[in-house]
Amino acid sequence: MTTQTHCLETWGDLACFSRPEMKVERYSYPIITPAAARGIFDAIYFKKDYNFYWQIDRIELLKSPKYIALRRNEVKDKASVSEIQKWINGTKDITPLWADGTSAELGTDQKGRTQRQTMALKNVRYRIYAHIVSRDNMADMAALNAQFERRASQGKCFYQPFFGCREFPAYFELLKTPSKIPPFDIDLDLGWMLYDVFDLNQINNNQAKPAISVFRAQLKGGVLNVPNYLSPEVHKIEGETYVE
Repeated sequence: MTTQTHCLETWGDLACFSRPEMKVERYSYPIITPAAARGIFDAIYFKKDYNFYWQIDRIELLKSPKYIALRRNEVKDKASVSEIQKWINGTKDITPLWADGTSAELGTDQKGRTQRQTMALKNVRYRIYAHIVSRDNMADMAALNAQFERRASQGKCFYQPFFGCREFPAYFELLKTPSKIPPFDIDLDLGWMLYDVFDLNQINNNQAKPAISVFRAQLKGGVLNVPNYLSPEVHKIEGETYVE
């Protein structure tokens, strides 16, 4: 089976790829994670009836990482599926989730919002290389690749891609010829980086099984080479133990 690699150049005003070890406060990695990069490709082309996923191969940093400190309001509640269904059917009035007050200020049983400090990135730009991986080897790869190229070249997407947080939109362009802009020359040992938050082998028919995976990320000459998800370099967690 022939593997076709696609290249997207992506950019945006703000981005935040939170390091999990920072816990409550948001502190971004200096470069986009494979999970966030896969999300951009998924936003452009993903079909739940086809058993495939996007494998990120390589990420190139095109601008020097620059941080900006932000304070963001985050809601503590989320609407349940049953609640939303009642709103759609008109059997219950829509109850908004307020992000501008605490529970005491709102006078409701909602938990309200919490303010969190965020160390985000600003003016980001990346080149991302990825290819389609079929889980069952039954997919028509030529057709899938052609459909992705058609959608990406026309700027189509199922939803607006984003850089870590939905309020940080990502813009993209499909590159069909090699770019003349070299990566920003920087070497960084990023330590353990989040690879993905799902088990990529098990996602089928949009039924995602949460499963954290990490890898040792090395940025060399502005290039982050991403190992294959099935590689032993990607450490996966089952329960409380790592699978190596």
